[in-house]
Amino acid sequence: MTAQMPAPLTLEDDTVRLEPLTGGHIPDLFLAGGGDDEVWRWMPAPTPRTEAELARIAARLVEAPNYVPFAVVPRETGRAVGWTTYIDTPGYADSIEIGWTWYGRTVWRSAVNTACKILLIDHAFDKLGVNRVQLKTDNLNIRSQDAIRRIGGVPEGTLRRQRRRPDGTWRDTAYFSILDDEWPAHRTRLTGPAR
Repeated sequence: MTAQMPAPLTLEDDTVRLEPLTGGHIPDLFLAGGGDDEVWRWMPAPTPRTEAELARIAARLVEAPNYVPFAVVPRETGRAVGWTTYIDTPGYADSIEIGWTWYGRTVWRSAVNTACKILLIDHAFDKLGVNRVQLKTDNLNIRSQDAIRRIGGVPEGTLRRQRRRPDGTWRDTAYFSILDDEWPAHRTRLTGPAR
């Protein structure tokens, strides 16, 4: 049995607000990363070239029963700069995945990704009661793998030819996880003393 998917909700801290993704976020999201091939390089959809294309991708996420997507809104600007998603994990007991994440370049190498992951992982363990958070990325996406390791993700292995990329080539997918009893030490390392 997988974790029960949460209803749309808002999570926030001093750095970022994660709010349910809606069509109202599309103009800001398109400005942040629409049409940018480097931002979309590792995503499971082709680079959106128009707001309408981005809106269609977002609508599919919002409507899918196994996804809970959030717009990522830095508190400093109040404008959406990307999205991140809880994803159901059929076949894994009491687990949830964090994925389908992208950010515009203006927040790369900033505190935004770490803040998002802390909010999502805290909520997964503290409120959803999962025992395992799963993260995955294209085996060629070294930057993403480094970011996952930095927050405490432990490599679990690589599924070869797990799915096709938008360009038709095969993607090998690197899997990582963080367990509930591992998270407190990682959280303290990332944020300082206990919450």
